[in-house]
Amino acid sequence: MMTNGVVHANIFGIKDWVTPYKIAVLVLLHEMSTTKPMALLDRRRLNKLILPLQQGPDLTLEQFLKIVEECCLRMVNAVKLKLLLMADGELQDMEHFFTILPNAFSDSEAFKTSVVGLFMRQMLLAYNKLSFSQVYKLYKSLQQYCHRDNQPELSALSDETRGPLSQKQAEYFLARQAYLLKNDENKAMSPAKLQDELNNILKFNPDFAEAHYLSYLNSIRVQDIYISTHSLLHYFDRLILSGGEGKSNGDEGYGRSLRYAVLNLATLHCRFGHYQQADLALQEAIRIAQEANDHVCLQHCLSWLYTLEQLKGSDSVVLTEDSVKIAAHFCLPYLASLGIQSLVKQGAKQGMPANKLLDALRGTDIMHWKQSLSELIEISLAQTTSIWRMYGKSTMARQQAQLLLNMNSLEPVNFSVQQNNTEAFAVALCHLAELHAEQGLYAVVSDIMKHLKQQFPPHTQHAKLWMLCDLKIQFEKAMNDGKYHLAEPHVTAISALNSTEGLYRKAQLLKALNQTSEASKILQQLQQQCEKSKNIEMTIRFPDEREQHPGAILPSETLPVPTISTHGCNGEKLQPADGDVWWDLAANCCSLTVVV
Repeated sequence: MMTNGVVHANIFGIKDWVTPYKIAVLVLLHEMSTTKPMALLDRRRLNKLILPLQQGPDLTLEQFLKIVEECCLRMVNAVKLKLLLMADGELQDMEHFFTILPNAFSDSEAFKTSVVGLFMRQMLLAYNKLSFSQVYKLYKSLQQYCHRDNQPELSALSDETRGPLSQKQAEYFLARQAYLLKNDENKAMSPAKLQDELNNILKFNPDFAEAHYLSYLNSIRVQDIYISTHSLLHYFDRLILSGGEGKSNGDEGYGRSLRYAVLNLATLHCRFGHYQQADLALQEAIRIAQEANDHVCLQHCLSWLYTLEQLKGSDSVVLTEDSVKIAAHFCLPYLASLGIQSLVKQGAKQGMPANKLLDALRGTDIMHWKQSLSELIEISLAQTTSIWRMYGKSTMARQQAQLLLNMNSLEPVNFSVQQNNTEAFAVALCHLAELHAEQGLYAVVSDIMKHLKQQFPPHTQHAKLWMLCDLKIQFEKAMNDGKYHLAEPHVTAISALNSTEGLYRKAQLLKALNQTSEASKILQQLQQQCEKSKNIEMTIRFPDEREQHPGAILPSETLPVPTISTHGCNGEKLQPADGDVWWDLAANCCSLTVVV
């Protein structure tokens, strides 16, 4: 079968076929073998380049030559000349190349045993199976490939009608993009371009389950509820239909897929704020897991159940404690530790003593390092930063933030990517920005914000953290400068990201404008909300406003303010440092999620 110059036999079991791009890779291999002498460093660079070129998706000639040029300038000229002579010559020139190709490797053991040798033998076998008409179409396709940069309309047409990837190419492409989405989203393809590539893969193989799952992850980036739900359900449908899973926990593989499909659907609704649908999906997942006696799935459900209760503003301490106990019983350290971190977050917001919070984090950190749970180590450091800052110890907060930012990831580094775009990193950088803003170092704040915008672009899931942080800093600066007309637009923007913070800033602005009665009404409304949700962090801010504006009548004058014990890890009394901002944990503390 022939598709746009691509020769293959079966689009649903695609293994290997000949394309102009693969001819370019073969030319590179041939030149590497016949070019002598070659600098050892250049050869090593090219050897490291071959496998990604072989397994990755087809590149344009310009992209291919640029990658080779970065490794060896001498080699790129030889490859380009060889390809152009073949494309501008006659059909027999391409035939001659495939005839002499094995000669350069006939005496090499690597040709028989290496991955590169396997690739070359497969290409030779695929080429030798072609009919004359297919060889001619491949030759015409090679001509288009070599001269497409000079013909924009031909390039666009070729992009629209490109052929499918092989199985190895598709697997490599999906693995790379999934890894980049998790660890450094900036280096991944843009959402639109990635979706185009996935649509092309699914066009030729609609039962490719992994492609559906990557489509699900990609659509979440742009908050597309329709495509994300559609892709997620298709992913599990394909898993069930493939029959590739064995028995798990006493149940058939498709039963396990069904349980986790419903659980993932619940997490998806949580992400989009559909709490009622998420609750229904969770209950269904729990029912199915109980019928199958799947304790691991049940524990994941319980973890999401207390997370859902937190998102709805309900008290979930009891549920979280039960989740930690059960996770420890079934030897699930990740879920147990995640539950403890969630309890620490809730305890900090409700005014628990600092020594208890830090002792709990310190106890779990030991297990994190033993298990190499880098994600939980990062969350722990971010939470410790928040707690120290909450109790007015800015020096300790800066130390913990710097420790996180300078920590090498324990995750294996693939595709030259370090894991530095997690939520914990965003939280730490936001803390540093606010700490510098409190000292009036706005030039440093600008540099930090510039880095945050580069590392977490507006379309990414953690961009909301630095957006809120930046708006709060701009609001405080405008208020301190007495430019209330500049502070007013920031109140609206803050409210769009966090309604509670928006109300608080609005009350601050109204009091500054001597509209104390309106400010008092807002603060009363805000205090009722915070007492209902047990948000001590926000409630404790109200007396500070009375000190700044003695003439204002605030609800804190008539309602008692909770007292909070402030003792360190060793029992010492913690005192607020001058100029520090207390109780700023809720807006910047990590929001915890469970990845199934």
